[in-house]
Amino acid sequence: MTGVEQNVTDPYLWLEEVTDERALDWARAHNSVVVERFASSDRFSELERRILDMLDTDTKIAYPGRRGPWLYNFWRDAEHPRGLWRRTTFAEYAAESPDWDVLIDLDALAAAEDENWVWGGAVVLRPVQSRALISLSRGGADAKVIREFDMATRKFIDPADGGFFLPEAKSEMRWIDIDSVYVGTDFGPGSLTDSGYPRIAKRWHRGTDLAEAVTVFEGEPGDVAVSAGYDRTPGYERHFIGRATDFFNEEVYLLEDDGTLRHLDVPTDASESWYKDWLLVRLKSPWEVGGSTYPAGALLAMNFEKFLSGAREFEVIFTPDEHTSLHGYGWTENHLLLITLEDVQTKLYVVTPGAAGWRRESLADTPPMATTSVMNLDPLEGGDEFMLTTSGFTTPATLLASSVGGSTEQLKQEPGFFDADGIETEQFFATSADGTMVPYFVIRHRDRKGTPGPTVMSGYGGFEVSRTPAYSGASGMGWLERGGTWVMTNIRGGGEYGPQWHTSVQKANRHKVYEDFAAIAKDLVARGITTADQLGAVGGSNGGLLMGVMLTRYPELFGAIVCQVPLLDMKRYHLLLAGASWIAEYGDPDKPEEWEYISKYSPYQNVRADVAYPPILLTTSTRDDRVHPGHARKMAALLEEQGHEFWYHENIEGGHGGAADNKQSAFQAGLIYEFFTQMLIERRG
Repeated sequence: MTGVEQNVTDPYLWLEEVTDERALDWARAHNSVVVERFASSDRFSELERRILDMLDTDTKIAYPGRRGPWLYNFWRDAEHPRGLWRRTTFAEYAAESPDWDVLIDLDALAAAEDENWVWGGAVVLRPVQSRALISLSRGGADAKVIREFDMATRKFIDPADGGFFLPEAKSEMRWIDIDSVYVGTDFGPGSLTDSGYPRIAKRWHRGTDLAEAVTVFEGEPGDVAVSAGYDRTPGYERHFIGRATDFFNEEVYLLEDDGTLRHLDVPTDASESWYKDWLLVRLKSPWEVGGSTYPAGALLAMNFEKFLSGAREFEVIFTPDEHTSLHGYGWTENHLLLITLEDVQTKLYVVTPGAAGWRRESLADTPPMATTSVMNLDPLEGGDEFMLTTSGFTTPATLLASSVGGSTEQLKQEPGFFDADGIETEQFFATSADGTMVPYFVIRHRDRKGTPGPTVMSGYGGFEVSRTPAYSGASGMGWLERGGTWVMTNIRGGGEYGPQWHTSVQKANRHKVYEDFAAIAKDLVARGITTADQLGAVGGSNGGLLMGVMLTRYPELFGAIVCQVPLLDMKRYHLLLAGASWIAEYGDPDKPEEWEYISKYSPYQNVRADVAYPPILLTTSTRDDRVHPGHARKMAALLEEQGHEFWYHENIEGGHGGAADNKQSAFQAGLIYEFFTQMLIERRG
């Protein structure tokens, strides 16, 4: 049966009815089997408890978000499983036990309103910080309710009293001033894009009905989303519009006082930003302009007003090379900080504009086999202060405070949550089918060297998402302590080597992502690190699609697979929830020439009864309104029909992230490691 024929006669379309009782009963029945097999032992309970204790502990770093003199934090622990939104001052935060000012107790709010509220974020009105727009979701969905919160009275402002409020939808709301906002939401029929995001941006004034909000921009139904915002930098105030024509291309306009639009004439796939006098453009493809050609991955700078006047003489702030890419950047008051990846390891630099051009210097030393990030930049408040956080696979996070040209002070350090004594990190490179060298990290106990052992490799490979070293107490407790080896892959599709690491494998070249992952699997065996029977793989979302392809195209390479919140039916992915927004990544299955290459790897269309597959655990969430749970449901049903060994678990809440609270997170992590323990250690003996 071909993919097209199977889609026409698909007997499992009924499993796409998310909250249909028949579908939920089907999910619950499979859940009970999984719980009985993997989540009922004392060993599982102990691991779940340890992971939950780690997630709930007061000793983890309360990462802050700086807004002027305030440091904000959202915190969960055993007493507050839904969480607290709170703030404090820097001086107080630097103390061993800061005194936090609790603004919202989400557990108390959920109980009082009888709602399963999950925190969705806060947009604070600057500079006075007297009001906030609070996003709350039911069960962790992407769709959220937005409510205005008075930070003096600690109360939500009733819409009847003029408070801004949006019912549940995939909305966006940004402050203009205390009495007006930009808003994009479901205004009624035709107001959303085909991807389910706002198509129309409006200006909404306090005390007026949402229906009276004034339209400032309309996109097309085929766009991904439209948004509007306001840069309130004193002396440089600018209103702007963003029109995302697909996932990777956006048109940006300045909105003038008279309502006219001024297009920023830069490549639509570039990332542009501005700060005071400077316009920055980070390129994703080569750009020929002003008599010069700039390479993909370069960061360019130019005086903003000169650019608006027609000049195109850019200064090059960063140029990539074969081993180095730009991972991130941000402003202090007087300097631009750069984070680079050099063979997937971070380096930090500071560049400073001056009369003689931009001067570049090293910012701080960074440890190998670790990731160092810059955070809490706030140029609007003045000063060149920032924070650094560093962690590695076996090194818990450290948070430091620093400033350009100043000293560095350690603020916080997390304890270790597993026994890392003797565990080492190495980096290797595998050769993919087309000759590309693909890096990966191996984390294992030194005593494991020379003896093939149980190994789990993780992957993502899409949307220019870079994966860098980071501490994971859960994998340490659940896998490394049990004698397993952990592998993090840096396959194409990510951004580890700049935008071309991603753009070179979009659409018709997607197969190279899967060839990269398969090449690493083979390299692990060739190096004697593991054997195919002892090798597991795990990935979620786009990484779940990767797992589905590994199952159906490379089953001989693996002993077990975990496939989380996945895309699997690539014939229908663009018709389900936010799927239409990813056509720029995968292609359009409604176009025969594009379905031709998609059909070759689409997992749901390539399951075969006569092929031996490794055991697979599929997980998803009922409340996932980004990647439809029907993907995992239908794949499980098809595997079951054909007699393959599979396991299926659906979290009834939790959204695309998989869990609505720490307890659910601990359960899901424990489930994965128990599955791999049984499949790769005990079964393989």
